[in-house]
Amino acid sequence: MSATGGIAAVHARIAGIESRLGVGTTGRDVRAEQAFEQLLTAATAAPTAAGSTLGASAPATVPGPAATSGTLASVPFGHLFESAGRRHGVAPELLAAVAKAESGYDPRAVSHAGAQGLMQLMPGTAKGLGVTDPFDPAQAVDGAARLLADNLRRFGSTELALAAYNAGPGAVSRHGGIPPYAETQAYVPKVIRHYEELLAR
Repeated sequence: MSATGGIAAVHARIAGIESRLGVGTTGRDVRAEQAFEQLLTAATAAPTAAGSTLGASAPATVPGPAATSGTLASVPFGHLFESAGRRHGVAPELLAAVAKAESGYDPRAVSHAGAQGLMQLMPGTAKGLGVTDPFDPAQAVDGAARLLADNLRRFGSTELALAAYNAGPGAVSRHGGIPPYAETQAYVPKVIRHYEELLAR
């Protein structure tokens, strides 16, 4: 199998998994992946100076593992959103949007209701996610990514996943949609707005 054929097969498999899990609804940005595929196709098709096709070393123009869409380059804790998003199948920009809405990127934030840290996890939620210190940004982002991934699988839409993050999955199930709570009704469009702004960078 050629290198480009292998990449296409992997992407087809990922798309199938995302479709079954509902992850595709997060709007995962695949522009960097497409650019990589185009460069790799050109590199493998073009002969080298010695007259052979691309061998063990790739040309300097092919982006490495650090090449991304760059949307989170200037966002606080952007590297944590990127890595947790990749691990759990959630758009990093969505995680960053939640953090902005929840805490304004403040890892020491505490709400009047007792939610804690960058991702504003309630103590019981944090414990259920295995987050031992919600004020630790790495733990908080990883826990939030797992929670959002679970909500996305359960409800099949970004809006409902966010409503469940804010009001709890039980409330979303009981009301058959975004609960009629003023806080949640304002929260969902606020996060979506931040998310769209990040994607548009």
